[in-house]
Amino acid sequence: MELLRILQGVEVLSINGPVDISIEDISYDSRNIKQGSMFICIRGNTVDGHDYIDESIKRGVKAILIDRKVKYKRDVTYIKVSDTKKAMPIIAKNFFENPSQRINLIGVTGTNGKTSTVSFIKQIIEYENKVGTIGTIEIYDGDKAEESKNTTPESLDIQRNLNNMIDNNCKYCVMEVSSHALVLDRVEGIDYEIGVFTNLTQDHLDFHKNIQNYKKAKEKLFYKTKSINLFNIDDAVGEEFFKNNSNKNVKNYSYAVDKEADFRAVDVKLFRDKTEYTLIVKDKKYHVSMPILGYFNVYNSLAAISTCILLGIKCEDVIKRVEKIKPVQGRLDYVKNENGVDIIVDYAHTPDALFNLIKSSKMLTCGRLILVFGCGGDRDKEKRPLMGKIAQKNCDVVIITSDNPRFESEIDIIDDILKGIDKNLNNYLIIENRMEAIQKSIEIYEKGDLIIIAGKGHETYQIKGDKKYFFDDKQVANKFLK
Repeated sequence: MELLRILQGVEVLSINGPVDISIEDISYDSRNIKQGSMFICIRGNTVDGHDYIDESIKRGVKAILIDRKVKYKRDVTYIKVSDTKKAMPIIAKNFFENPSQRINLIGVTGTNGKTSTVSFIKQIIEYENKVGTIGTIEIYDGDKAEESKNTTPESLDIQRNLNNMIDNNCKYCVMEVSSHALVLDRVEGIDYEIGVFTNLTQDHLDFHKNIQNYKKAKEKLFYKTKSINLFNIDDAVGEEFFKNNSNKNVKNYSYAVDKEADFRAVDVKLFRDKTEYTLIVKDKKYHVSMPILGYFNVYNSLAAISTCILLGIKCEDVIKRVEKIKPVQGRLDYVKNENGVDIIVDYAHTPDALFNLIKSSKMLTCGRLILVFGCGGDRDKEKRPLMGKIAQKNCDVVIITSDNPRFESEIDIIDDILKGIDKNLNNYLIIENRMEAIQKSIEIYEKGDLIIIAGKGHETYQIKGDKKYFFDDKQVANKFLK
């Protein structure tokens, strides 16, 4: 594509070098540069793309986007802007010819439930249309899946993946939209057909500083939609968004269990192998049965069902498809074994998610609840004592351990959790090593108990410092079961 066409809408401060050139590709990572491409110099927390200009030239770039003073070299065009990170979404949108206008894009945001809701929507739609997804676990472009690095990737990666989905004949894309992405311009230049809100509870305050900023970040999605917004009005913030949304281009709908809503689930029944409820839509009642466990999945499935009905799929067809829906990896995920030991692995890593996980798990056992959990390092510290308190109050045995400590001391993180623990109660253990903590939970297991290993879910690694080590909660549990 011609350089000037790529730069349409970008506030360019200066250009040094020829402009009558064609760009073959765009990259912000010097390791991925192709011959004849544009290199966008992004300043991150630890790495500055401007430091890799010489390497990019060796790899054959034709143009370089910068926002600081650099030494110009011949035969390369330098485009200077005030902020390369803000210019990147516009450039990506231009280069890939605005793919969000050529695919039905559904965005799901909230603290908890995004991954499951995205998965359920995809599974319902793909009976009749090809669907791509972008989320916490993976990015699927209609042809192949790759592991996700972030819940919502960089703007350039989103536009590239949307373009790939279109090339692979996907009619829809369902994606998780994180609060970080909404604040850091990762979803600028992207238009959503439908926006879905799950809930808002405490998380990411290390980044947003306070709950109000976190809430405002989430709300941004619902002013980027073209047709429909869907809100969980049992959640106080969801109800607020529903009542106050002033995006005149869209219709606002609600879903709930406890309150009157456009889509409501009542008469919820939780079984060991399925969940059932009555769906009420426009005074009509439908029986819903799905092989998915957990009270919180009533909300996730309700969000997915509502979204698909609003897309125009017949209600009866949606409900039939839900009967065969599959659970998400690492979400209320049973560890299969021949020993008869009941173990669940789950991603719950916020106070609300942990509480709901424990609440649902109580209905799956007549014995004790044994919980193994920790908290991530370099993340919201305020939630640690809250999670400790929830764990101790609602479980019979709590084993406090390590999660992904990153650059924090594991014992310091545990000390923060212990601030919410009543030291007078004798129902908790501290085992810093996560593998040993899982082993201990199996050692103390008695018939009828249920072990919950929380916090990491689908993750197959543990992050310590700047290194990732292989660590899979399910595999570790199976090791000790043998």
